[in-house]
Amino acid sequence: MPQTLIEKIAQKYAVGLDASQEVHAGDYLSIRPAYVMTHDNTGAVISKFKSIGAAKLANPQQVVHTLDHNVQDKSEKNIEKYQKIEAFSKSMGADFYPAGRGIGHQIMCEEGYAFPGTMAVASDSHSNMYGGLGCLGTPIVRTDAAAIWATGRTWWQVPPIAKVVLNGELQTGVTGKDVIIALCGIFNNDEVLNHAIEFSGVGINHLSVDERLTIANMTTEWGALAGVFPIDEITINWLKARDKFIIKRGLEGVPSDKDRNGKHPRINEDTIKKLTANISRADEDAFYVKELTIDLSSIQPFVSGPNTVKIINPVSQLIDIKINKAYLVSCVNSRVDDIAEAAKIVKGNKVADGVEFYIAAASSEVQAESEKRGDWQTLLEAGAIPLPPGCGPCIGLGTGLLEDGEVGISATNRNFKGRMGSREASAYLASPAVVAASAIEGKIKSPFNIKDSKVIHEIKTNEKIETFEVKVKIIDGFQEKIEGELIFCYHDNLNTDGIYPGKYTYIDDFTPAQQAEVVMENYDIEFTNLVKEGDILAGGFNFGTGSSREQAATALKYRGIRLVIAGSFSETFKRNALNNGYLTIECPKLIIKLKEKYGKYKLTVKTGKNILINFANSFIIFENEKYKIDPVGEAAQELIVVEGLESWVKKNL
Repeated sequence: MPQTLIEKIAQKYAVGLDASQEVHAGDYLSIRPAYVMTHDNTGAVISKFKSIGAAKLANPQQVVHTLDHNVQDKSEKNIEKYQKIEAFSKSMGADFYPAGRGIGHQIMCEEGYAFPGTMAVASDSHSNMYGGLGCLGTPIVRTDAAAIWATGRTWWQVPPIAKVVLNGELQTGVTGKDVIIALCGIFNNDEVLNHAIEFSGVGINHLSVDERLTIANMTTEWGALAGVFPIDEITINWLKARDKFIIKRGLEGVPSDKDRNGKHPRINEDTIKKLTANISRADEDAFYVKELTIDLSSIQPFVSGPNTVKIINPVSQLIDIKINKAYLVSCVNSRVDDIAEAAKIVKGNKVADGVEFYIAAASSEVQAESEKRGDWQTLLEAGAIPLPPGCGPCIGLGTGLLEDGEVGISATNRNFKGRMGSREASAYLASPAVVAASAIEGKIKSPFNIKDSKVIHEIKTNEKIETFEVKVKIIDGFQEKIEGELIFCYHDNLNTDGIYPGKYTYIDDFTPAQQAEVVMENYDIEFTNLVKEGDILAGGFNFGTGSSREQAATALKYRGIRLVIAGSFSETFKRNALNNGYLTIECPKLIIKLKEKYGKYKLTVKTGKNILINFANSFIIFENEKYKIDPVGEAAQELIVVEGLESWVKKNL
């Protein structure tokens, strides 16, 4: 059966597959990614790593540590935290990059960890960025990171895969940032939520790697779990240029690698030749659950917000909005070309009175190159305020945060309410050019005169032909079939606070029995009185959205609910559930049928009817109707049998 590029890369990094087994969307896999990156959260992962009994890294060369999030904090407490992380990393033989070297995602690209055709993960949501280089980058949670440190492996369910076709060519002054802002604002009804995206179309031939990295980075805000560009001549040429730059730069600061023999360990003539000789590409007739098309030539400079990426406007429609702060920072748009574009616009001008314009390079290397070109000095002469290479205002840390009533325009990737400071502030997102022009003008402005036009776009949904002739291998201890009374909670977007109230989250000695007593308390106070041990819960779409508290999954498990079926799940809820040995199953057709039958009369419906789940043949039977589900493969079965990822790690140490 034909495969997408994402399926082919996942196949390459899957562990324990049968020789004839093909990887496709929906499959649960045990994966051994090429690299795993953690940043300031390394401290929390260390605690998790030690708590599961691990004493050494399974493969030190697989592990990358970067310090980047809170680099402005020079307090004794933070310095001590950073020192502990560095000492641990070096004692374990991991690759370590200190505070000031740059943002972890930028380092992953500059130093070749995010190499085309490979799979790299990070305990950070913007690992999608690696897809700009044709690398399957996807986020994991901290428990996964600890598991990879200890065993080299964790699990991954291949998401549904959508294709985004980019046609045409961008007008002068329009950038990759405008493309992803347009995609987020036009397709703003969760069309790609928890999907993986593959970009295609003739338009990609006109996008630089930097523009691709920007687009891939913000597929996170669009709701996707990965955003991967094809590996093409532009990718190869970027690697060749990078190789020449590294030769000129030298290897000082690159963590030691015994086998490099004077060459960079990942980006060198040999690795580029090997890649060029064997480029992975999607099969021509591969299946995509959705196909979204957009004409690049119809895109203009856009601004998203305030306080959401789902609302966008042409810059020309917001020109009377005064700003207090402007930001050219973060992993999405603070590379050499971005800084050069901003410098070109501010040259000979001054930042407007009453405006603070903050700049931070994505890495020390970017800053050094921008200084060499004179762009950094141009920005400083205009009145920009420099910050160290790393994160900061983008995540509400350090200098320059938005205060009550202020308006900010930023080239960052996230403008959620309160993200960059006060919840009473307004945050807009735009390209570096628009941010720079706005800083000079004192209000939102584009430096380009581009006529407003309607963005040409379309979406197509494809139906996969279902077959019930599936045979799944069932491991010892996992049941081929289960049956129980169906409990139905119709709500879409049922959040983790509804499932497990936040007021209990940080009570460390809250027992499993106590978790069971309060489950669904904020959703329906009658829930625990209606259900019994052995029941099966059916929920709506995007079940478990909201915070990352794992108790939302464990509380249901402790209450005796055998598993949860939903139209779709928050990916974080799904990972927390399986990491705790609790199964989730997506079956949108069943949920639609249940909504039609039971409506919205009650928050919790005790149907009085049993539902049968057949894992050996991957289907559900309810009221004599059969519904197809994705196979629950051995990787997921094993986690259920051993009661979660931590137990699995201990078993495999």
